[in-house]
Amino acid sequence: MAKIKIFTTRFCPYCVRAKQLLKQKGQQFDETAVDGDRAARQRLYKKTGSPTVPQIWIGASYVGGCDELYALERAGKLDQLLAAELT
Repeated sequence: MAKIKIFTTRFCPYCVRAKQLLKQKGQQFDETAVDGDRAARQRLYKKTGSPTVPQIWIGASYVGGCDELYALERAGKLDQLLAAELT
């Protein structure tokens, strides 16, 4: 199984959708909630350039947010990325 890291907040609908897709794919992920943690949000912003959640990594590959995750799925590339990170 690919190592997946996702940063979320509890009431974010995009976070919920991203996690649903990963679960549908049978993937487990390491989730870090950054609700109310300004320092964590600042570190994420410095690392990604994006102030939003979710922020998703699959292995060493930075995916981005929910829209980017679904774009990979629509393009048929998400399964390839998940499989590539297993090797």
